[in-house]
Amino acid sequence: MILTFIGGGNMATALIGSLIARGASASDFRVVEPFAGARDRLAAAYPGLALHEVVGAEALLGADVVVLAVKPQQMRGAAGALALRLGGSVTPVVLSIAAGIRLADLERWLGGYARIVRAMPNTPALIGKGMSGAYAAPAVDASGRAWADEILRAAGEVLWVTTEAALDAVTAVSGSGPAYVFYFLEALEEAARAQGFARDDARRLAYATFDGAVALALDSDLEPATLRAHVTSKGGTTERALATMEAAAVKSHIIAAVAAAGVRARELGDAFGRDA
Repeated sequence: MILTFIGGGNMATALIGSLIARGASASDFRVVEPFAGARDRLAAAYPGLALHEVVGAEALLGADVVVLAVKPQQMRGAAGALALRLGGSVTPVVLSIAAGIRLADLERWLGGYARIVRAMPNTPALIGKGMSGAYAAPAVDASGRAWADEILRAAGEVLWVTTEAALDAVTAVSGSGPAYVFYFLEALEEAARAQGFARDDARRLAYATFDGAVALALDSDLEPATLRAHVTSKGGTTERALATMEAAAVKSHIIAAVAAAGVRARELGDAFGRDA
């Protein structure tokens, strides 16, 4: 599989590194990156990588997949440059990993080109622990979908959804989700410090507790509610803490927060897709 990345930032670098670690060769990749400093970093990290300043014929020659790895605000310009090279014998799958850019808008900017997969990875993808939602346009065949899946799985897990609209929900749950986890860790660390622990010890307690609890959940077939019940002795400390959270409607507020993120994802999709 020959891959061309439009954009050589953190996500592109992480995907290239993970794919090379899985057996790909640096010569399988072409990266279009306008900033010389970024090209220099990529050349140093992955000798043999083909680097280009602009989207030219050489950057796309033989590409099976073109990964659009630019910021949403840059997508229209990147797609416009790519559109000039698509068609005829150049028919790669276009994989967009930019948040909020809808297929209809991207297809329009690509001059009607429809072999597009849209994905929503999250930041743990940078260390191969990501969760990506993905949706393939009808024009993408089985091999194209398989290529996209292989690329995304280099960054972690992949959930294929049956409607593009579901990607807004993916954004709300897992795209924004790391921030929710960091928010909880921040609160747990502050709580430990309030109990008298030094900053480093408070952080160790918070991080190790969260890491261990997630590992235990992943290793179990039980529902989270059942695992929680196993830790909650009647009349004990955990019951008192959870009662305080329930009184403050913490769970309901989390659910409402995710719903609000989903609404904002749809709003951003509308805004990014405007041509005016």
